[in-house]
Amino acid sequence: MVRIEADALRALADRIAGPMAGAFNRAVELLYGCQGRVVVTGMGKSGIVARKIAATLSSTGTPALFMHPVEAVHGDLGMVVRGDIVLTLSASGETEEILRLLATLKRLRVPLVAMTCDNTAPIAPAVAGGSARATRSTLAAAADVALDCSVAEEACTLGLAPTASTTTMLALGDALAMELAEKRGFKEEDFANLHPGGKLGKRLARVESLMHSGEAVPRVAPQTTMPDVIYEMSRKKLGVTAVVAGEKLVGIISDGDLRRLLEKRGKDVLDLTAGECMTKNPKTIAAGEFAASALAVMEEKKITSLAVVDGDGRLEGIVHLHDLWGTEMV
Repeated sequence: MVRIEADALRALADRIAGPMAGAFNRAVELLYGCQGRVVVTGMGKSGIVARKIAATLSSTGTPALFMHPVEAVHGDLGMVVRGDIVLTLSASGETEEILRLLATLKRLRVPLVAMTCDNTAPIAPAVAGGSARATRSTLAAAADVALDCSVAEEACTLGLAPTASTTTMLALGDALAMELAEKRGFKEEDFANLHPGGKLGKRLARVESLMHSGEAVPRVAPQTTMPDVIYEMSRKKLGVTAVVAGEKLVGIISDGDLRRLLEKRGKDVLDLTAGECMTKNPKTIAAGEFAASALAVMEEKKITSLAVVDGDGRLEGIVHLHDLWGTEMV
């Protein structure tokens, strides 16, 4: 059964690279130039696939929504306005609920892209002694662009349940969405902005959403004495303090730095200032970077904290290894 669907996908790939290349590219250009939203519709199993395609488009930079064709003829068709594009899915291309929408869509002059599983080849010419034979379905013939999702056979042993056909529809929808994302220059940070929740959102979290800022940031001046430095570090409980001159970061003092200084100089350390004990030019990160980037720096340098600075070197916060635990990366 799986091989039947795999064969259907291979055939679809061959069509996209071959005879359907022009139609596929026209569909991409239509969707790319859409000034409104892509309204995806379908009935039954095709409708379930349509919902997924709408979700994939929306999550990769192309605003889209699903419209149920039955609800559409009872008022929801008002969600379609000029500037939108309608993407319709129908295995037969003759789904009654879909065909009811055509007159209104034509009146609104909304471009129509159809995915059907009928043979969407051009109308066959007349043969001697006979008449021309139309091989397109009503939906495919009415569409501005018709995309062929036809399959040699369904995986269903009865040949009735939509299986291979819905798989090809889903794959074709994904292909359109990915082509559009690439054409729009959709990047990892754009994906992160659209996926703030769940495990994926945590893994793509920004440093600015995790860092300690404001009064929670331990900071001292270069002339601060070490007893006051130790007090600030203990009070803020991050095992580190930033050393700032004005607002600019000039150094870092960590628990490890303190231990090494005590081993080397003993109680004389208490007579020193933060400027004399700090690590100059510490590793930093920008607030807009991914949490994953902060983790990579910490692992590479074997440190547990990073100062967060802006483009001018001003201290904005501190991100600690503990802050990354909730992202499920650690």
